[in-house]
Amino acid sequence: MNNTKTYIFLWICLFPCLLFSQVSEINLEECQEKAKDNYPLIKQYRLISLSENYNLDNLIKNYLPQVSLNGQASYQTQVTKIPVKVPGINVPEMNKDQYKITLDVSQLIWDGGATRSQSEITKASSALEKEKTEVNLYTIREKVNQLYFGILTIDKQLKQLDVLTSDLQSNYNLVIAMLKNGVAMVSDLDLIKVELLDTEQNKIELTTLRSAYIKMLSLFVHEELNETTHLQIPDKNLSIQEEINRPELRMYDKQYSLYKVQESAIKAKNMPKFSLFAQGGVGRPGLNMLESDFKTYAMGGIRLSWNFGNLYTKKNEYKLLEIDRNAVDVQRETFLFDTNVQLTQIQNEILKYEKLMKKDEEIISLRNRVKKAGESKYKNGIYKMNDLIGDINAENQARVTQSLHEMQFLQSIYNYKNIQGN
Repeated sequence: MNNTKTYIFLWICLFPCLLFSQVSEINLEECQEKAKDNYPLIKQYRLISLSENYNLDNLIKNYLPQVSLNGQASYQTQVTKIPVKVPGINVPEMNKDQYKITLDVSQLIWDGGATRSQSEITKASSALEKEKTEVNLYTIREKVNQLYFGILTIDKQLKQLDVLTSDLQSNYNLVIAMLKNGVAMVSDLDLIKVELLDTEQNKIELTTLRSAYIKMLSLFVHEELNETTHLQIPDKNLSIQEEINRPELRMYDKQYSLYKVQESAIKAKNMPKFSLFAQGGVGRPGLNMLESDFKTYAMGGIRLSWNFGNLYTKKNEYKLLEIDRNAVDVQRETFLFDTNVQLTQIQNEILKYEKLMKKDEEIISLRNRVKKAGESKYKNGIYKMNDLIGDINAENQARVTQSLHEMQFLQSIYNYKNIQGN
């Protein structure tokens, strides 16, 4: 009994860990692939394939023999009579009530290509639906990118807060030493304490936000990520290609393919159809209309069926397909235009951040010199603590800005890649 309880307890403790495998390190590409593979919409591919297989299987059955059982009972007010009476010959009169039960068998020989064109339409429709699903799944990449770079940005900010804490702590120790020598005021120490507390608050806010981002990213990738999981910084030296390779373009191609096979279906619908048929049955009368008893009978042959009514709408059906193709052209052109506008905007952002990062180093260097000069002045009693804290915060803000520009630059590169579809 005790062993059973132990097993249950261990299972309860371990079960949450078994839901997701723990990861110590992960990169952006892995996150994108795992997020796509584990997104619920991925199941749509299997459903589309199953539907396609069932529809194709049903179409193949068009060439199986079609068997039907038919029955009929009727009454008519007049029947065929022989108007001439021949002496000595009794010509029977047909019954006005007639009955028959038949078993009819039909075997399709050629349907003008209708079954084949419907099979092609089924395949093209399935391919189009899969590509539409791919378009919907593609949006996951942007969501993962936002979370991933959001976490990296927070990590940069947390590191900078550690630098700021260290800087403030050094000045805190300096003020304590100066207090002992009677050359500093307690209020100066209080000012640094306030800054340290503010820094701790900022750390708490950023750590909480990072934890939320990590949990959301864990749900996407279906693996356990935590505060110790290392997110690799993506490579910034990417070769940017000119070609747009988005799934939307492949979706438009699939639509074109569908319209092409639909043209074949229109043509097949206006072709003749040939089939073999056989009929066996029992009725009154049988094939001999003058017999008044129930008789069995059978017949068979070849049947031609040609519906000329479809010719009335054939021309308009072709025109409707042409309109659909033109609509796809408009959608493609609009998509490419909007995409190129986005790419142009992001290219400008990349250039902007490149220029800003070049200035960041110079600004940080100058801010550091100003801070050190302020520390020296404070030691000599000619600088106020408020002013020194302002210098410290200004240098910290310059470093934070640099980190932000670096992440924005990197994220812009991968946004460009994502919008391109490469």
